[in-house]
Amino acid sequence: MNLAAATNENLANISNVLIYSSMAVYTLAFLAFIAEWVFGSRSKVGRTAAALTARGADAAAPAVTVRSGGSTTVLDKPKVVTRSAAGTRDVPDGPGAAGGTEKGDLYGRVAVSLTTLAFLVEAGGVIARALSVQRAPWGNMYEFSITFSTVVVGVFLGFLAAGKNVRWAGLPLVTTVLLDLGIATKWLYTDSDQLVPALDSYWLWIHVSTAIFCGAVFYLGAVGTLLYLFRDAYEAKLARGGEPGAFATSVLDRLPSAASLDKFAYRVNAAVFPLWTFTIIAGAIWAGDAWGRYWGWDPKEVWSFITWVAYACYLHARATAGWKGRKAAYLALFAFACWLWNYYGVNMVLNGLHSYSGV
Repeated sequence: MNLAAATNENLANISNVLIYSSMAVYTLAFLAFIAEWVFGSRSKVGRTAAALTARGADAAAPAVTVRSGGSTTVLDKPKVVTRSAAGTRDVPDGPGAAGGTEKGDLYGRVAVSLTTLAFLVEAGGVIARALSVQRAPWGNMYEFSITFSTVVVGVFLGFLAAGKNVRWAGLPLVTTVLLDLGIATKWLYTDSDQLVPALDSYWLWIHVSTAIFCGAVFYLGAVGTLLYLFRDAYEAKLARGGEPGAFATSVLDRLPSAASLDKFAYRVNAAVFPLWTFTIIAGAIWAGDAWGRYWGWDPKEVWSFITWVAYACYLHARATAGWKGRKAAYLALFAFACWLWNYYGVNMVLNGLHSYSGV
């Protein structure tokens, strides 16, 4: 074995160590997010918010005192609510996973710090994998999976760094990242190797990187959509005068309002949809260079287009009377299910030109 081969093998081993190390840190972050939700459930803030929600528009808002020119004027303080469409319930956002408690918030900040550390370790593993073969680390399902989970966490941390209220997504995020890495290391692992000639192109960097980023954003949109459905059902039950169960009272009450979750999911899906369009176009151009045709009804091509159509239908539904709200949310989840099938199912079940990526 020459020096170059030995170096590449060492880098591959370092990559494996870093990926497993990131899984250990993600596990600690998972436990910290659990602690945030547990201690937040003991907060009186959540129960107070539920009571205010039940009273609805009849609840009296606190006053604001304004001093001007030596006189005092008392104004009604407007309620801070999020409204996604006409006729939507005006409900304030919940206090967050920490429930307004100092201890819950402490565990939440610890969880975010651990998630950041795990992200950096995993990113190091992806980079080491790339250096071991001196190419983009997206030549097979294992490499795609570890890169995808890294980008998902990076997008989540980016939202937090921008001051967006998305810490509620931390627990489902870390849970699914651990699941993704577990599947990748247990069943999808492939030794480092060079690309087949069709993949050896600069379009690999363009097409696959945008596909991974789009998937990461679509994932966050799907989490927001799923939680919207739960929160919307919870708010509807309160509006009918019903009594939510213990789970809803302790968990759903702390989430952002259904309108906020719906707006978040719509905005992220709408923002990344043009990039998904570019991803399909870039793939077609790459196919023309590699195989001499831009479209050949390959399963990966077909399901990429089906995913595009599903998200286009969702975005259209959000602007169509009678299809807002839950109906549009079901379309969004169906669209993300198409993306997941294109991610796992097409490569592992169906045969096509993209099957060279293997597992």
